[in-house]
Amino acid sequence: MSRSLLAEFRDADALTRAARAIHGEYRLVDAYSPLPLENVARLLGQTGAPIRVVMAIAGFGVAACAYALEFYSSVINYPIDSGGRPPHSWPAFMMFPFSVGILSAAVFGLIALLLLTGLPRLHHPLFDIAGFDRASQDGFALEIAQPDGETERRHLIDALKRHGAVAVHEVAS
Repeated sequence: MSRSLLAEFRDADALTRAARAIHGEYRLVDAYSPLPLENVARLLGQTGAPIRVVMAIAGFGVAACAYALEFYSSVINYPIDSGGRPPHSWPAFMMFPFSVGILSAAVFGLIALLLLTGLPRLHHPLFDIAGFDRASQDGFALEIAQPDGETERRHLIDALKRHGAVAVHEVAS
């Protein structure tokens, strides 16, 4: 079972200053705030999620497979000469691959979103901390991996309070 510390701050500047100050010494787990904090996101090593790439590969891949299936079935496997029209009429073949490509991109995007965010998770230990719900309204919190040893833990708590932490809570995850 891993343990971490959650430090509450009054504003975004205090959270950013504290994150910069302890970044090299301790491992930052996550930051919680009602607005995006680009500097803290860089310190956390967060980059853009690859959901768009997953959606593009799934959409184009399934659309190509659908087009190949239509081509194979009407040109190679069972060609029918209907009114002198060519067996391969690409404008007539485009609607189904387009539709199924859009549908598969949406489905794979949703699956990627759920997998990358770890959802559905119905309960998180952070929810047990009184006042954590303020992080979505006007509160700011920084989660740091708890160091080994009581002296290191006290040193981290003192450093957080020196940099503006209002309260520091212990979290068991």
